[in-house]
Amino acid sequence: MPDGPLIVQSDKTLLLEIAHPDAQACRMAIAPFAELERSPEHVHTYRITPLALWNARAAGHDAESVVDALVRFSRFPVPHALLVDVADTMDRYGRLTLLEDPAYGLVLRTSDRAVLTEVSRSKKVGPLLGARIDDDTYAVAGMQRGPLKQALLKVGWPAEDLAGYVDGEAHPIDLVESDWKPRDYQLAAVENFWAGGSGVVVLPSGAGKTVVGALAMAEAKATTLILVTNTVSGRQWRRELLHRTTLTEADIGEYSGEKKEIKPVTIATYQVMTTRRKGEYLHLDVFDAKDWGLIIYDEVHLLPAPVFRMTADIQSRRRLGLTATLIREDGREGDVFSLIGPKRYDAPWREIEAQGWIAPALCTEVRVTMTDAERMTYATSEPEDRYKVASTARTKLAVVQRLVERHSDDRVLVIGAYLDQLADLCEALDAPVVQGSTSNKERDKLFEAFRTGEIRTLVVSKVANVSIDLPEAGVAIQVSGTFGSRQEEAQRLGRVLRPKADKRQAHFYTVVSRDTLDQEYAAHRQRFLAEQGYSYTIVDADDILAGG
Repeated sequence: MPDGPLIVQSDKTLLLEIAHPDAQACRMAIAPFAELERSPEHVHTYRITPLALWNARAAGHDAESVVDALVRFSRFPVPHALLVDVADTMDRYGRLTLLEDPAYGLVLRTSDRAVLTEVSRSKKVGPLLGARIDDDTYAVAGMQRGPLKQALLKVGWPAEDLAGYVDGEAHPIDLVESDWKPRDYQLAAVENFWAGGSGVVVLPSGAGKTVVGALAMAEAKATTLILVTNTVSGRQWRRELLHRTTLTEADIGEYSGEKKEIKPVTIATYQVMTTRRKGEYLHLDVFDAKDWGLIIYDEVHLLPAPVFRMTADIQSRRRLGLTATLIREDGREGDVFSLIGPKRYDAPWREIEAQGWIAPALCTEVRVTMTDAERMTYATSEPEDRYKVASTARTKLAVVQRLVERHSDDRVLVIGAYLDQLADLCEALDAPVVQGSTSNKERDKLFEAFRTGEIRTLVVSKVANVSIDLPEAGVAIQVSGTFGSRQEEAQRLGRVLRPKADKRQAHFYTVVSRDTLDQEYAAHRQRFLAEQGYSYTIVDADDILAGG
């Protein structure tokens, strides 16, 4: 019997023994078609899902290569039913194709007439189809390209989109590599993206997703719309593009709450794109303002629903999604697949860390015992208020103060979700705060003071969860968050993963109230990072206060 590193189970879970000499080769073989669920010390768990298999098909992998990988590395015989199901699931992708037809424009064509008949009778799909041209072909209105792909995915028959892309309005963009060079994984990510035309690149926070965007723009050499989470993020994109490409200040426009500029490269915030008045979205026409050759969605896992809808209408444009995690708390990963594109590149966090491109991180959960009065307040609170009561317990303040003192030689971010708690932290730590009401000018000033070391401790709300470039931040202490959001946990750890000049280790603390919802939510929040190979050490707050 072969002694492979993989155990393949009939429920489509894969268990990979990390200590096995063939573990790395196996991981590389299964990564294209299996989603990593958990990666603790010794055995990593993957799961084969229809979406993962369709991502693999979109990336050029066939059922034969998937079956071969499973059989080759499995320690025990692979369940026959699973192999049949893998082949059947992958075979569903591509039986329907979207094509450009010289006579009819966009068409949906099939290699299996029964499938086309089945989907055409679906209440989700039928209304999106035009006239039936022949037994194997339907006409499709260009504006239905996105909604049709969404609907077909939901009924289990994902269409392969071969209708191609418009080049958009040309604009000269080249790289300037005087003091930097693209990393191998960044080049591989862009190569995979460009080969597919549209899709998503998944890289850890701090691994240079902005560089991937710049590389894609230099490949496209066309007008580009970049959608970002906030104005500060947008200005970071501007700085990076000015540093790494031949673009000038005159080439780059900002479309935000403060400015409304449309230029060959336009950086717009999700917030302004979803601004409504009397039920109408005021700024979605920015998508039509230019003949865009490329649209980049930064932090695509946060893409708001209205922008999803607009994205459905611009399927002829090349689309690049960038993210550290494809986890969406609303479960719309399928919409990312159908409207932005399949996952084109994914690099495990610990692999990038091992290459020295992100800092190693030590994750610690500090459990605080609330006072009797706090426990009674928690016990008598309404269920919907209990998380806030537990996560904002004043008993946490002394622990946070002690942790900041412990890391007095480092730069520390203290992260919370509730304004009154942030105010208490500011007072206790004698530190400034960046929150929703902080003006962009003041944010830029505080972030720059933090970068230079003038300010060593900064209290931040969830506005700093994403796309904030503070490379010297070495310690993050989170005291409250968005309930059990795994996505937020990943983003917050990302704040301290930029590689440090002196190669020092990053520290990520979560301060939680024992025996409460705060502790339960913390366990859920940590799941994604555990999947990436990070482990949490649990310590008692008394040990921290005692100087341990």
